Amino acid sequence: MSMMNKHAIFEKNSIVLTVGILIVVAIGGLVELAPNFYLKSTIEKVEGMRPYTPLEMAGRNIFIREGCYLCHSQMIRTLRDEVERYGHYSLAAESMYDHPFQWGSKRTGPDLARVGGKYSDEWHHDHLVNPRSVVPESIMPGYPWLAEYPLEITDVSADLATNGIVGVPYTEEMIENARADLLAQTDPDSDDIDGLEERYPGVQIRAFDGDPGRLTEMDAVIAYLQMLGTLVDFSTYDDQADVNLR
Repeated sequence: MSMMNKHAIFEKNSIVLTVGILIVVAIGGLVELAPNFYLKSTIEKVEGMRPYTPLEMAGRNIFIREGCYLCHSQMIRTLRDEVERYGHYSLAAESMYDHPFQWGSKRTGPDLARVGGKYSDEWHHDHLVNPRSVVPESIMPGYPWLAEYPLEITDVSADLATNGIVGVPYTEEMIENARADLLAQTDPDSDDIDGLEERYPGVQIRAFDGDPGRLTEMDAVIAYLQMLGTLVDFSTYDDQADVNLR
């Protein structure tokens, strides 16, 4: 029997074929899985990424609570039409601190991965209160209560500590100062600004809802939205993006 005809052994004997399939699948599985046992991380480190500030984390929690992820994704694919509409494609490191991640599977509304800095705080405020006041064709429901409800901050330290358990690099200092950092992010005159900026480089500090006298859920949501896509300097990735889009 020639070497070219040895495959007849597998074709005529189901048991031999089954054993052969199991061996091939086992080898393929080992090749794919073995590296994960000695690699510390499969995510490329990206300069600028940091954990969420306590205020941003609170805003993200409200974003999830209100079901915003059901209509808005936060993951730009490497397709030309997506990059030209939304901006640089998403990097794995951008969602490394998300539990759960907000990639989404449906876009009733636009992707939000690069929404940070695209609109003013006032625009976001008006859009969340009454979407059609700024986007007449919008079908998004309004969330006016965000501007009225005081932000609950009693559990903010516990929230950071819980995320620390699943791998987010919150330090003991960050957890201990969580409440002070949350309040400082909405008050440019706070005495805790220096510590906040040291713990969270690139943090944006202001009254996000336009009312310095109140801390509302609107402050937290806008702080979260204005941070999205702003931590990484994507100009360093432009050359690679051009290659991927050709």
